[in-house]
Amino acid sequence: MTAALLAAPAEIDSVRATLQTGRSKLRGEFFSSPRAHRLLHAHAALIDGTLKSLWKNAGMPRDASLIAVGGYGRQELFPFSDIDILILIEGEPLQREREKLEALVGSFWDVGLETGHSVRTIEACLDTASGDITVQTSLLEARLVCGSRTLFDRLSAAMRAHLDCEMFYEAKRLEQEHRHAKHQDTPYALEPNLKEAPGGLRDLHTIRWIASACGLGKRWKDLEVNGLVTRAEAVELGRNEELLNELRIRLHYLAGRREDRIVFDYQTALAGQMRAHATGTRRASEALMQRYFRAAKAITQLNAILLQSLGARLSRREQTEPRELNERFQVQGELLAARDESLFETEPSAILESFLLMQQHGELRGMTASTLRALWRARPRIDAAYRRNPLNRLLFLQILQQSRGIVHEFRRMNQYGILGRYIPEFGRIVGQMQHDLFHVYTVDQHILMVLRNLRRFTMPEFAHEFPLASRLMSGFEHHWLLYVAALYHDIAKGRGGDHSQLGARDVRRFGRSHGLAADDLDLVAFLVTHHLSMTSVAQKQDVSDPEVIKSFAATVRTERRLVALYLLTVADVRGTSPKVWNAWKAKLLEDLFRSARYLLTGGVIKPDSAVADTQAEAMRLLRLYALSDTVKDRFWAQLDTAYFLRHDAQEIAWQTRNLHYRVDSDKPVVRARLSNFGEGLQVMIYTPDRKELFARICGYFERANFNIVEAKVHTTRHGHALDTFLIMGKGKAAHYRDMISLIETELAGELQADTPLGPSARGRISRRVRHFPVTPSVDIRPDERGTLYLLSIVASDRPGLLYGIARVLSRYNVNLRTAKVNTLGDRAEDVFLVAGDSLSNQRVVLLLEQDLLEELHV
Repeated sequence: MTAALLAAPAEIDSVRATLQTGRSKLRGEFFSSPRAHRLLHAHAALIDGTLKSLWKNAGMPRDASLIAVGGYGRQELFPFSDIDILILIEGEPLQREREKLEALVGSFWDVGLETGHSVRTIEACLDTASGDITVQTSLLEARLVCGSRTLFDRLSAAMRAHLDCEMFYEAKRLEQEHRHAKHQDTPYALEPNLKEAPGGLRDLHTIRWIASACGLGKRWKDLEVNGLVTRAEAVELGRNEELLNELRIRLHYLAGRREDRIVFDYQTALAGQMRAHATGTRRASEALMQRYFRAAKAITQLNAILLQSLGARLSRREQTEPRELNERFQVQGELLAARDESLFETEPSAILESFLLMQQHGELRGMTASTLRALWRARPRIDAAYRRNPLNRLLFLQILQQSRGIVHEFRRMNQYGILGRYIPEFGRIVGQMQHDLFHVYTVDQHILMVLRNLRRFTMPEFAHEFPLASRLMSGFEHHWLLYVAALYHDIAKGRGGDHSQLGARDVRRFGRSHGLAADDLDLVAFLVTHHLSMTSVAQKQDVSDPEVIKSFAATVRTERRLVALYLLTVADVRGTSPKVWNAWKAKLLEDLFRSARYLLTGGVIKPDSAVADTQAEAMRLLRLYALSDTVKDRFWAQLDTAYFLRHDAQEIAWQTRNLHYRVDSDKPVVRARLSNFGEGLQVMIYTPDRKELFARICGYFERANFNIVEAKVHTTRHGHALDTFLIMGKGKAAHYRDMISLIETELAGELQADTPLGPSARGRISRRVRHFPVTPSVDIRPDERGTLYLLSIVASDRPGLLYGIARVLSRYNVNLRTAKVNTLGDRAEDVFLVAGDSLSNQRVVLLLEQDLLEELHV
């Protein structure tokens, strides 16, 4: 390449300096007077000037054009977005023209522009666009920066002639569906992508692209002029677009690069910049995110309305005659339509009736755009007087009691702001985040997920997922009472105080106003009050202890309540996060349910008879392996009643088969098997007891990348440790069967080693924990008998946590009897039953708590 084609270094330096100065000035102006639209246009203008200088310096041919496309083309250029440009040429370039193009592109990078560029002829543009909707959309926003106006106009004319408006609409609609699916079809992710997710900027762009392609304008004002939106809708669209643009600009500046996700790392800083204020019950970042979620929700609503309106306007299909449904509604195609667009204003009860009709007529797949718009506009009609109207109360109960469409219509009611108007308490938690490290949905979305899970228990096609829950639901009268409990169980979150008690008060008020029978009202209030009780007992207490079962049964009192609480609990835990539910938690809840049901239906739990029954079943299982009734004698002689109460017959038979001939072994015996509920491994360890044994075991499983979810620790009469661990692999690809032999060999070797314990490994913690850590807590108190102590720990989960706890307990000579290790997303809630002479000394207990708190801090 000849030197003449290269821009002089001084010229490059000058352009670069002008660009940097201009960008710094724009940043300063934005933070002193934050107007997103002004910054985006000014940034595009700054880049225009830079490119024009470089184009001129390169001596480009007069018949070539430099064209801005994409976001840069529509003059919406974010601080660190790529600069998309098209260099349009008349024909294939000659050698000298090719050298000029290479020099031009090189100069873009030299001055600090991150460009996405292409060099094409008009014919090449049309060929590429015909098979790629993204290219077609990008060219739709083409804007001439410099060069040949004639060539640019020819491209614009060719693109207009090439464009099929109806096909473009369909392609963009499908593209949006696929994009939404990648984001789980919800705007309510805790770290949302404000560009691509539902309710993000792309949803606004999609409407404008289709409108532009069809000659209906590029601005919201143009759509108003063409009758696609009302004045109020145009204003709301513009306001929400400005909010998202401002957030995206601030994200770019905070990250110092292109960043479109409102990740935890930036939420607090964004909240400060956006002047979101903390309250006594929620962080400033939660207030900011609720504002974002409500904007995203409004965008999804108007996007759905406008897509339908555009589709109806562009469709070439012949419209079928409407079919009358009743005096207020008709069916238009497969859509529900109000016969009069003023229906909801003149007869507000028709608002709830529309959702009821959607449930009752399975052939309907939605509502017409005009009906959706009328619903949206009529929301203010749902006021206190509306909620007191007996007809409206009846309609709402009928919606709850339908045999189909419950979840779809409650989601639709929430989407269009109807549910939050009818139940004002629900309206307050729409878009409210939950930084408790295990909920991954906003409060309203979690509630609707719980509702969805309850509905699945009623559907035969999902019976294989939760057979017990499905059987119980089929025999439970009035499913809709569970739906009411689901709606209210978390409705009081964020108010301060006990949300269970506050929610119970709310649901009692709802029940009285809607005429629920006294027994039904007591049931739903009980469920809301105690919706956390069953999980707490199952995961934090010893459900093999008859006293625990008796206490829980005394709280529940009736079988009906127990069944309802079990169903709500399973649906609730499953609705927090896909990572929280597992087979172990399912088994704990089922075991508690069955034991409490036995007691509530007239059974009597006696420790002596329970031990005898367990031993008899274990002996029966041993006979299946051709073992005599006396083979157990030496081994069982070393075991006390507590062992037989804490272990089931299968565990006892398994351990007896492996240990009856090794009762006095002085070497560790390690055996592992697949757990009896289909997930994880059960590992048995039998070895002469020694100091730091539990810590060594925890350290091994941590290094082997296993989580301990339950530990049963027992010491035999002759001083051997007989410990049973339930472990689960981290991640989805845990091949348990392949790990059995390795664990048995490696762990036995580890327990024979006499090396000092290593330090706690503080591995990498999640970003969510880093920004929203749990305040750790430690509580040590005697159990009800006063012989053992309950150690309860709450902390942010992290690698090495349990090993660190075990090392601290070992230093204080505290012995473990049982452990319930409960991990809820990134939150650990562990309960240990411990013993030790030092625990009777209050001063030592205080020091132990302090050392544990130091270990728990992230």
